[in-house]
Amino acid sequence: MPVIGSMCESIADDLAKVCRIIDDELFSDLAVVNDLCEHVRGYRGKMLRPALLLLTGKACGTTTDEHLTLAAVLEIVHMATLVHDDVLDEADLRRRKPTINRLQGNEAAVLFGDYLISHAFHLCSTVDTFACRQIGASTNTVCEGELQQVHHRGNWRLTIDQYLEIISRKTAALTGAACLLGAHYAGAAPTVVAELQRYGVEVGMAFQITDDVLDLVGSQEQMGKTLGRDAEEQKLTLPVIHALSRAPAAVQARVQNLLQAGHPDRQTLADLLNEAGSIEFAMARAGEYVTSAVARLDVLPENEARTTLVRLARSILSREV
Repeated sequence: MPVIGSMCESIADDLAKVCRIIDDELFSDLAVVNDLCEHVRGYRGKMLRPALLLLTGKACGTTTDEHLTLAAVLEIVHMATLVHDDVLDEADLRRRKPTINRLQGNEAAVLFGDYLISHAFHLCSTVDTFACRQIGASTNTVCEGELQQVHHRGNWRLTIDQYLEIISRKTAALTGAACLLGAHYAGAAPTVVAELQRYGVEVGMAFQITDDVLDLVGSQEQMGKTLGRDAEEQKLTLPVIHALSRAPAAVQARVQNLLQAGHPDRQTLADLLNEAGSIEFAMARAGEYVTSAVARLDVLPENEARTTLVRLARSILSREV
């Protein structure tokens, strides 16, 4: 089962059910649509959001059919964002496979991303209004984060706080929603639901920071997707912001010149960021989010699901893919 490592074996059966729900929901009587759906089945990589939703449900009590349905909804929304992101980034590779835009062009990719979003809300409507509004609000927030990032493209004075605001919207909103929904539909008290939502937000922040670091210094073969697009498109991430604001003046100038020139050499940029301590700085900030997230789990009783949530959060700092 595609999920973060083997630590989520306790929910493997539920994740398999989630995958079947997704396949049933996306099935079409048109072969061209089914071909695209089959292709993006490979986009279910880490299954982070479904795993968070199911684990928080189990940590608070037990999971229900609503948990399975909403886990599927969140994964379909996430798949849609990946399809659209690949268009925005002009990416060629996703999960070691050609992207939809590479295979079928941007027009088909945008329309198929819309198809996924439409089905996510079609499926969500089978639960209740609360779920629809929570997922709708989170999806709105994701779009706002993406628009904010595009707006700041080439802004060499982007601050760390502005960057954190962007990723809190474009990534952490969905991970926070996953934990909120998991706890809510397990009948947890409002105070527990709120703490678990914050756990999800902080896990999402740590995950995005490490993802941005890996985009700069990771192996494309290991990651299985096109890397370096943020730097090429002058979308500043935490290591670059740190270098441009806190590195010695000579290093700042070299980093900015590399980015302004377009298609910067990843290795040269990575060397400069390491020299400036920017990679170390970014990973330390991700570590702070992980520490805070784990502390929020103190509201839960000791059980296997809570232990897995702790391990999952800590594993983010050592991920290579």
